[in-house]
Amino acid sequence: MSTGELAASLRTWRDRTDPAEVGMAVNAPRRAPGLRREELALLAGISIDYVVRLEQGRTRTPSAQVCASLARALRLSDAEQAHLFRLAGHAADRGRISRRIPAGVRRIVEALHDSPIGVLDVTWTLVSWNPLYAALMGDPTALEERRRSTLWRIFTEGEANDRVRHTREERDALAASLVADLRGSTSRYPHDPELSTLVEDLYRASDEFAGLWDSGVVAGHHQSHKTVVHPEVGDIELDCDTLTTAEDDLRLLVFTPTPGSDARGRLDLLAALGTQAMTART
Repeated sequence: MSTGELAASLRTWRDRTDPAEVGMAVNAPRRAPGLRREELALLAGISIDYVVRLEQGRTRTPSAQVCASLARALRLSDAEQAHLFRLAGHAADRGRISRRIPAGVRRIVEALHDSPIGVLDVTWTLVSWNPLYAALMGDPTALEERRRSTLWRIFTEGEANDRVRHTREERDALAASLVADLRGSTSRYPHDPELSTLVEDLYRASDEFAGLWDSGVVAGHHQSHKTVVHPEVGDIELDCDTLTTAEDDLRLLVFTPTPGSDARGRLDLLAALGTQAMTART
């Protein structure tokens, strides 16, 4: 891996990214084209200092999750994402998890703007999302890397998000389903170090996880129901369907209003509030 080439590529991609296209306010002429370093840091959920060190080639290589965040923020093409991951030492390997967000997936997530959508990798770690997801669940860029993992939070904090509420039965069913899905993934990605580390850490941290893991159940996770307690619009009853992409094995979590609830109106209100907030910032 060449830290110099990685640094040069990041600078090039940042300079060519139109701030308006990624939702950044442009109120005055800029000395240089593209995003500022602090804007890239904000969009990717990393520190400005880390962006500086990456662009100067004087830091350790970024993790796969950070690469995914940078690719999302810089709107890299599929070929550019693959190049970034190779430069950072995360070359594609049949035994390793993909955290690349194909351009087609990004277009789908952006097009379905009236539904909250999150994109997760095989470890159930959030790697991309649309604005309504962030408005519903809270800004994911504020979370440290490990806390973007649904599995880590549900087994160490009780719920996958501070705003989510399940009945006890719903929560236990979700936990068991996620572990069964994760066990199936370990056979598809036997050489991925982050997957094996997550399993080991969860096994040590949670007796509940250890018991479910030792049961040996293998199954996919497809659907759940949850209530999101939002501080501005109140309780939102939602169904969550999981769609899996064929090539990269990503999970698209698509939230839709529970039939018979008033969730559609609350989501529309949340979308309007988000638009007003963005306009105010601009």
